[in-house]
Amino acid sequence: MKSKEEEIIGLMSSEKTRDKGVRLMMDAYQSRLYWHIRRIIVDHNLAQDVLQETFIKAYQNFHQFKRDSQLYTWLYRIATNESLQQLNKLKRMQKTDEDVEYHLQNLVADNASSDAEEIQILLQKAIHTLPEKQKLVFTMRYYEDLPYEDISKILDMSVGTLKTNYHYAKQKVEDYIKQNYKE
Repeated sequence: MKSKEEEIIGLMSSEKTRDKGVRLMMDAYQSRLYWHIRRIIVDHNLAQDVLQETFIKAYQNFHQFKRDSQLYTWLYRIATNESLQQLNKLKRMQKTDEDVEYHLQNLVADNASSDAEEIQILLQKAIHTLPEKQKLVFTMRYYEDLPYEDISKILDMSVGTLKTNYHYAKQKVEDYIKQNYKE
């Protein structure tokens, strides 16, 4: 029996079945892509917009999918690029770190009901302090448990560089949490 990915690729490859293929692709990857995007973007509404743009780009550019990687790797790359473009747009619109800090402080005030939630908020704050590449590598590896080889294809970086970035990111996150966690 064909795998889900092979079925999607088959449907997307034909004009007649492309719409069915994109619906199946969305069903299969929507949740994973949303959380990948959400960890980069943070804001739910913006993440939804980026997710929608990701699927639109995948639909419009499916002819460029070379099949030298898995479909989800290709989709993650599109989602990552769309997320980074959105972040750059926000920077151009002069979103400042104070806005993000204010937002995160409101999250703390709204959600400070348990230690687990406090640690999750600290984790998000720690991730936010990371340089862009470390942030991407950390979220893909930590949250999505993607193999370095897949992340390498998505970000177009060597596996050695990714491992180094992940190591430094993990250390910075641990240090941040240790310094800021109040028992």
